[in-house]
Amino acid sequence: MDWLVSTAEFLVNEILSQPAYLIGLITAAGLIALKKPAGQVVGGAIKATLGFLLIGAGATLVVGALAPLGEMIQGATGAHGVIPTNEAIVGIAQEQYGARVAWLMILGFAVSLLLARFTPLRYVFLTGHHMLFMATLLTMVLAIAGQASWAVVLVGGVLLGILLVAMPAFAHPWTKRVTGSDSVAIGHFGTAGYIAAGATGQLVGRRSRSTEEMNLPEGLRFLRDSMVATALSMVLIYLVMALIFLGKVGKEAAFKAFGDHGAAGASGVGDYVMQSVMQGLQFGIAVAVILFGVRTILGELVPAFQGIARRLVPGAVPSLDAPIVFPYAQNAVLVGFLSSFTGGLVSLGLLAWIFHPAFGLALVLPGLVPHFFTGGAAGVYGNATGGRRGAALGAFVNGVLITFLPALLLKVLGAFGEENTTFGDADFGWFGTLIGYAAKAGETGGVVLMLLIGAAVLFGAVIFQKRVVDTGWDPGAHRDALPPRREAPALAIASAAADAPAAYGRIAPPRGAPKPPPPPQA
Repeated sequence: MDWLVSTAEFLVNEILSQPAYLIGLITAAGLIALKKPAGQVVGGAIKATLGFLLIGAGATLVVGALAPLGEMIQGATGAHGVIPTNEAIVGIAQEQYGARVAWLMILGFAVSLLLARFTPLRYVFLTGHHMLFMATLLTMVLAIAGQASWAVVLVGGVLLGILLVAMPAFAHPWTKRVTGSDSVAIGHFGTAGYIAAGATGQLVGRRSRSTEEMNLPEGLRFLRDSMVATALSMVLIYLVMALIFLGKVGKEAAFKAFGDHGAAGASGVGDYVMQSVMQGLQFGIAVAVILFGVRTILGELVPAFQGIARRLVPGAVPSLDAPIVFPYAQNAVLVGFLSSFTGGLVSLGLLAWIFHPAFGLALVLPGLVPHFFTGGAAGVYGNATGGRRGAALGAFVNGVLITFLPALLLKVLGAFGEENTTFGDADFGWFGTLIGYAAKAGETGGVVLMLLIGAAVLFGAVIFQKRVVDTGWDPGAHRDALPPRREAPALAIASAAADAPAAYGRIAPPRGAPKPPPPPQA
């Protein structure tokens, strides 16, 4: 019997507890269930395994790139500063929690399919990387609070499954306003920011024109490349903090910021500045490596999940990534990004001036990636209900949320709060903070509190679906009901060809925009 025990120990300790192998096996199982050829099963499993290893390699680069910046922020401001980057914090956490994250993610997806099948919340969440991010967050906050491994996986899986069907439901009236269709939902954990942006548009933009009547310079289009945006934002942040740090502590101390890991540090001001530039570029490379790893994994996992979902949830509404709304208001994306970034800068000032001294909150520096994706989507949602003012102010509110919520989340991340990065989107902040504090109530009390929070979210989503979504409530109907404004004769002639809803409210997809995918068939 010794050989049997040894074999079991080998399987558990050397394979099932190794997240890279586990992801590969899960991918293989999904492809087998879809009756894929043997070659595709083997190839998919290997690609998913390599993708996970890429995440670890990118995480090592992230830690190295952020270390000098953390020292500079601490020295220049006296406060701990972080740059929210989902991929970075997930990569760092995988080494310690990888296996539990994998099991929690699989259980969460299974729970979401059951909820979609047997409740009115018929949404299938197909944004795999955000599923992975939320699974990592829940694993971290539960484990850090001292919950047992079984509770981390089981309770975390239930909570993840609830969020995967509840958040698309809460945002769906605004999503329908954007797309003009009920066939697609938003599946992205920036949902609180999108709802806030849409609600803000309702308040401030009754007669504001659509952003799509604006002509924006082509010179800013390069910011749509996430790799370029990440590197540029980090270079600018590094340069600003490096110069402030140099002015405050002097050359001798500042040059030592680059002297870790056996390096000699900067040899002069020019070298100091250029090393700052290089560290910013290295961060961009690190995030690109992690992104490639995540996409490699999900390129194999998501098709398997989608195929299974089509068989189990007839008539499901697919919930897709935030950029699905970008083609419906392309100018709003850029307006939203710039406004969200401005909201992040204003919030950073408030943190430094008021909330760090009073409450010890960390300084959350605005990064271009979270502000571009969530801010751009928030601009589209705000524009759908409030035109230009809705896009600008709605995205500004989103920028405030994704600055203050990560600062609160750091309070429940334990030692990971010192990693100079954290989760960046709104839903990670509010839900992670709630669950993190609930998990600290003890092994039994914490489990009860977390499940009560999950039940409240699920019950609220079901009620919202029945009484708001299913009744056809349109959050921008007041704009459609407005009479056309009086215009100068030239403007009146130009606008006569467009109907009032298109000019003042509902956004028609631009020519060439992709159509929303049809709902999955049974």
